[in-house]
Amino acid sequence: MRIACVLDVDYEDSEFKQPYAAFKNQGHQVTIVGLQSGKVLRGKQGKVVTKAEAGIDQARPEQFDALFIPGGYSPDHLRADPRMVKFTRAFFDDDKPVLAICHGPQLLMTARVVKGRKMTAWITIQDDLSQVGTNVVDQDVVVDKNLVTSRQPSDIPAFIRESIKVLEKVPVGTR
Repeated sequence: MRIACVLDVDYEDSEFKQPYAAFKNQGHQVTIVGLQSGKVLRGKQGKVVTKAEAGIDQARPEQFDALFIPGGYSPDHLRADPRMVKFTRAFFDDDKPVLAICHGPQLLMTARVVKGRKMTAWITIQDDLSQVGTNVVDQDVVVDKNLVTSRQPSDIPAFIRESIKVLEKVPVGTR
């Protein structure tokens, strides 16, 4: 599958690197979509550095089968850009898998796609989600149809496990 990973600076290093590596190890193509193509993206811990392979101006939702949103401060940066919000919303409009961890649901809230969904997130984001009509549960991973969410770095193994299960359920003809 072709997975778009939306990313900006100050992402949570492990929440990007571990799922990214796991998805690639499963044979998925993961493309880092940033605000600007070629921009160097450094994690907030300073352990991981990557580069935006495509800018939001070049990326189209129809080029991808799923969306991956790592946590940290990156989702807050991304949700300030209407192009990134529109890109995110398109995955829900087309019922494609969306995989968001920690602060990732901030971008989903701005895209107005969380009302009525069952989700989890970082503890401070849980209250925000609840206020906009989300059924929030405090557990390591929550799967609601094609949406997978987790709370924090310690949840990464469960997040990867359930994300891969959701990706495997997508019919081959739609990949």
